[in-house]
Amino acid sequence: MRGVVFDGQQAAVVDDLEIRDPGPGEVLVGVAAAGLCHSDLSVIDGTIPFPRPVVLGHEGAGVVEAVGAGVGHVAPGDHVALSTLANCGACAECDRGRPTMCRKAIGMPGQPFSRKGEPLYQFASNSAFAERTVVKAVQAVRIPKEIPLTSAALMGCGVLTGVGAVLNRARVDRGESVVVIGTGGVGLNVLQGARIAGASRIVAVDNNPAKEAVARQFGATEFLADVAAVREVLPDGADHVFECVGRVELIRAAIDLLDRHGQAVLLGMPAADAEASFVPAQLFLDKSVLGCRYGSSRPQRDLRLYADLYGQGRLLLDELVTRTYPVEEFGKAVADAEAGRVARGVLTF
Repeated sequence: MRGVVFDGQQAAVVDDLEIRDPGPGEVLVGVAAAGLCHSDLSVIDGTIPFPRPVVLGHEGAGVVEAVGAGVGHVAPGDHVALSTLANCGACAECDRGRPTMCRKAIGMPGQPFSRKGEPLYQFASNSAFAERTVVKAVQAVRIPKEIPLTSAALMGCGVLTGVGAVLNRARVDRGESVVVIGTGGVGLNVLQGARIAGASRIVAVDNNPAKEAVARQFGATEFLADVAAVREVLPDGADHVFECVGRVELIRAAIDLLDRHGQAVLLGMPAADAEASFVPAQLFLDKSVLGCRYGSSRPQRDLRLYADLYGQGRLLLDELVTRTYPVEEFGKAVADAEAGRVARGVLTF
């Protein structure tokens, strides 16, 4: 079968992948569509260290083909969105409703794929850049068949991360002010999360003027080209600032832009050894700097909520998909993403 493999030197589309059958508590999914997320590119450029060779992709949706013993919440033929959280469901963090903190969901890559007899790693317990993938049952969330799979694919990362950061981590309240630095796939979902939460001022910051129209469509009330201009529209600072780029100077800017009791939420992924600096005295007025993994999400709950919001017309999914590409055009999808020509490109099988 086809898939995108990174061998440590280059990422390439191959057609000779094999995958094992699902075991107990697992689901085999025929992947229909998968979003190209910056995290996939970060594996290729080394920002995210990961063992190789690895089948890439982690933002996908498809149709259940088979289930292992003990799986009852999905069945063959169901449409599912895939999460990256292969959490155990039994540890203290899972019991507290914090599956993103489950230690068994972090840094334990499996090898369900093989190629020419050699095992390949699975990226983010998902590997959606393959025609089929095996995931833990908890990762497969049944969704209405009315949601196009090319749109549903983006629910599993960009939507969970961006909207979840607003609703679950920052808990933005009605009437509050929000600044979003970077309006890529995650940033757009932060914008619409802030809109759904009822924020009154939603300021998008991006140095690409071509992104203004879509930023406003997703919820921005203002669009600025530089963080230095934020104080002109929010003189006292913002209640919440979300950094969605992953640059240390923008992390510093996010902290500098906070009002009293404000929160800076870090969503962008800088290099693993990058260091950011700030003035600690800035935090004494009840300000906070918050990390956020995967939107602090509970995917089985949150994806159902987002499917409902989509059905009500409150959550935009179709509008996130700038362009679709057959998987064979992976290289073009990467080039378009790196050039900022797409909000989200989606690979199809």
